[in-house]
Amino acid sequence: MKITRLYVDKKGETHFTDVTLPYATKGKGGKVTKRYPASGIMFRETAGTYDYDWHNAPRKQYIINLDGAVDITVSDGETRRIGAGEIFLVEDTTGKGHVSKAVGGKIRHSVFVPVPAEKRPPTTKKPARRKR
Repeated sequence: MKITRLYVDKKGETHFTDVTLPYATKGKGGKVTKRYPASGIMFRETAGTYDYDWHNAPRKQYIINLDGAVDITVSDGETRRIGAGEIFLVEDTTGKGHVSKAVGGKIRHSVFVPVPAEKRPPTTKKPARRKR
């Protein structure tokens, strides 16, 4: 399964890349990828007049377009149209961000699936024991 990833590099520039998620199993019900972590689901309706200048994603999340389309421009100058049925992963919570614009004046419905923040590595320092 192909998804579009929007990410930020070490210099703060944002870019697109295509990612192919491999299928882990195949059966009568079709092919299935491995399970990826998620921390909820949100449903959104976006007006056909939507034109959001440079901004960052509020969190790392998958966005699944149900209908309509959106043009996304990243700081390296590339613009991609994300259409109905397409999935993109936004990771630009820092950096220069991206621009989002409705296509054709049409309302767009989408699903947002936040990805949980990565866990911090465990501390190597053990807590001091209290003396009794």
